[in-house]
Amino acid sequence: MGERIVIIGNAGGGKSILAKKLSQAKNLPLYHLDILQWNPGWIATPKAEFDRQHDNLIAQDVWIIDGFASWESIERRCAAADTIILVDHALWLHYWWAAKRQFMCLFRPRPDFVEGCPMLPMTGKLFKMIWQIHTQLKPKLIELIYSYQNTKWVYHVQSPRQLKQLIGEHCLR
Repeated sequence: MGERIVIIGNAGGGKSILAKKLSQAKNLPLYHLDILQWNPGWIATPKAEFDRQHDNLIAQDVWIIDGFASWESIERRCAAADTIILVDHALWLHYWWAAKRQFMCLFRPRPDFVEGCPMLPMTGKLFKMIWQIHTQLKPKLIELIYSYQNTKWVYHVQSPRQLKQLIGEHCLR
């Protein structure tokens, strides 16, 4: 079996940056779930199509998968992974970093996102999603990742300092 890394957590936590740095350092293919989930004009990929593409990805020997998607896909992804990284900063920090990213999208599009999906009009929905993930899914997500702590590498990143340390440990070898 190869190396399979799940990077999960709320929006605006630095997951994509971590994923990119790990991908480059470890020479592993990187997949952003947002690209599978969305089509130009913010048209959602049909569930059956997303599930097919997602399952094809997790069946591969090596990968880094960055993103959230559905709860069912999270469970399947974590089961297939050998390393799970949960990026879980304080709520205000997710909001702050997400707001900064949204603002920067005024000047340049996100390189890790779908063309034809302008970010700024989605800011209200993004902030609502951050709240919902934090209040409704975070406890479930923490329980899920810790259920693997004896069989997989599990990292629960809870601060920018820990995020930077994790990047240094895994990318500077």
